[in-house]
Amino acid sequence: MQRYIGSKILFAMAMCRGDFVAYRYPDQQPNPDAGDLADEGYLVEYTDGGKPNHPAHKGYISWSPKDQFDAAYLLIDNTEGLAPHEVRVVAEKAQLDDKVAKLSAFMGTDLFNGLPDKVKELRTAQLGAMREYSGLLGEIIDLF
Repeated sequence: MQRYIGSKILFAMAMCRGDFVAYRYPDQQPNPDAGDLADEGYLVEYTDGGKPNHPAHKGYISWSPKDQFDAAYLLIDNTEGLAPHEVRVVAEKAQLDDKVAKLSAFMGTDLFNGLPDKVKELRTAQLGAMREYSGLLGEIIDLF
């Protein structure tokens, strides 16, 4: 197996597995192998690929367990009325700001403090560059 990282912009709404099964397959009984119908998760709609598979949606819908969804996706606010290329900039800034927060938190740990000085110096420079880049993206967004 090879390792992959994905980046998609999608729509989602909180929905337990049982509600999704009833919504997606209204004329079918739940499959007993489908898992716990009370599991928390999300209805996910992909609009950048895949044919629509439900009449109320323009994109392909599926269900994602809450833990996996929360680990893979960030909420992107304030994109109503923006063009697709503008939404991508807002998403890029959200991802970058998440990385800045995680690197900042890491730099306060004993693990970071135990790294060689050159690595700490480079990671500090990385954080500064990321913050500057985030500021530039913020200025671009302010112009939308």
